[in-house]
Amino acid sequence: MENKFIRVDEVADELGVSRPYAYKLIRQLNEELKGKGYITIAGRVNRQYFNERLYGARKEVNENASI
Repeated sequence: MENKFIRVDEVADELGVSRPYAYKLIRQLNEELKGKGYITIAGRVNRQYFNERLYGARKEVNENASI
C-alpha cells in the first residue's frame, strides 16, 4: 500500500530539486491545505494533493459505478 503522504526526500527526487526547495514546496502546499481547513503535518504533504497541484492529476469518477 502506498503511503498517503509524500516526504521531502521523495518530493526532491520526483522533481529533481534540492531538499530546501522541496521543503519550501511542501510548506506552500500545506498552507493551501490549512486554508481549506485541513490538518497538516510538517515535512510531508498529502500525496493526492501533491499530484493534483503539480501535475493536474485528479481521481476520475467511473460513470458506471453505483453510488
